[in-house]
Amino acid sequence: MRILMVTDAWRPQVNGVVHTLERLSETLKSFDIETDFLTPNIFRTLPLPTYPDIRLALTTPHRVAQLIEARKVDHIHIVTEGPLGIMARRYCRNAGRPFTTSYHTRFPEYLSARLPVPEAWAYRWLRDFHNSGQGTLVATQSLADDLAARGFTKLRPWTRGVDTDHFRPDKRKDLGFPGPIFLCVGRVAIEKNLPAFLDLDLPGSKLVVGEGPELARLKARYPDAHFLGHRPNDELAEIYASADVFVFPSRTDTFGNVIIEALASGTPVAAYPVTGPIDIVGDGIGGAVSDDLRQAALAALHVDRAEARQRAMRYSWKACAEMFMETVEEALGTRRKLAA
Repeated sequence: MRILMVTDAWRPQVNGVVHTLERLSETLKSFDIETDFLTPNIFRTLPLPTYPDIRLALTTPHRVAQLIEARKVDHIHIVTEGPLGIMARRYCRNAGRPFTTSYHTRFPEYLSARLPVPEAWAYRWLRDFHNSGQGTLVATQSLADDLAARGFTKLRPWTRGVDTDHFRPDKRKDLGFPGPIFLCVGRVAIEKNLPAFLDLDLPGSKLVVGEGPELARLKARYPDAHFLGHRPNDELAEIYASADVFVFPSRTDTFGNVIIEALASGTPVAAYPVTGPIDIVGDGIGGAVSDDLRQAALAALHVDRAEARQRAMRYSWKACAEMFMETVEEALGTRRKLAA
C-alpha cells in the first residue's frame, strides 16, 4: 500500500509534526507500507506572517490535483490545514476519494495569540474541514473530549512514540550550571508560553534549548537564563538526562513530544494541567501538574526518576503506526494484518 501525506509542515522546520511524520514513515516501512509526501519544498513559498520560519506553498488547486494523481497512491492523509491541506481536501471531495486527517495544532489559540480573531470562528472552520473526512487522528483523550464538545466527529486515537534507546538516563552528566537545573525544549515562539517558565522564582539554573522568532527578545528580557539554541540530537539527549526537571509551560500543544523525550531520559516533568501533560503525567507518575507552575516545578524535584523513565516506556512508534493504519483501513473499508 502507498499512502500520500499532504503536509504544510516539513523540513527544515523542527517541530513535533515533522518529527512524528518522519518516525511514522520510517516505522511503516516494516509493515510494507510506502509513504510519499507532498510538501511546500517543491513549490515557491512565502513566509507565514508573524512566523517567517514557516513557509506557505504558492500553488493552485489544479496543480495540487495533478501532483496527487501522478503519485498513484492508495490513500491520502491530510496532515495540516494549510494551503496544501486545503487544496488536497478539495481534490479528494471533487474526486470522491476517501481521506483522513490529523489534528496536530490548536490553530485557533495560536491565531488569537497573534491576531484579533475569535477562537470560535477558527474552530467552526476547522470542524468543517476535519468532519468532511473519514477519520481525524488525535493524540490524547483530553483533546478528543475537547474537540467532540466542539462538534468534531470521527475522532480516532493516535499515540506518539519515543526512542527509548536514544533518550535514556545513563547519558546524565555535569552540564556545568548551578543546580537544580530546570530545562525547557522547543520552539521559542509566543504560543509556547516561555515567559511562564522564565518568570518563575526557582533555585539553580534555567535552560532553554531551541530556536524561533522570540529568541532574541527573550534573551534580552531574561539575561539570567541560559539559551542554548538548537542542539544536535546526541547532545540533546545528554541535556535531557542531565536536567533535574523538565518544565513544559505551553497551554496550547496537543501532545508535547518533548515531554516523553524528557521522561525517557529519566527527567520528571512539570506542567500545567492541560491537554498533553494531563494525559501523560496527570496521575503524578513521572511528573507534577498544577495551575501554579512554580509549585509543579518544585514538586517535580521529588518525583522518582525511575518512574519517569518507566512512564515513557508506554509510548512506541510501532503503536503509533498501528493506530494510524487502523484509521486508514477503516477509511478504505479494508483490513490487513500488519507485519511485526
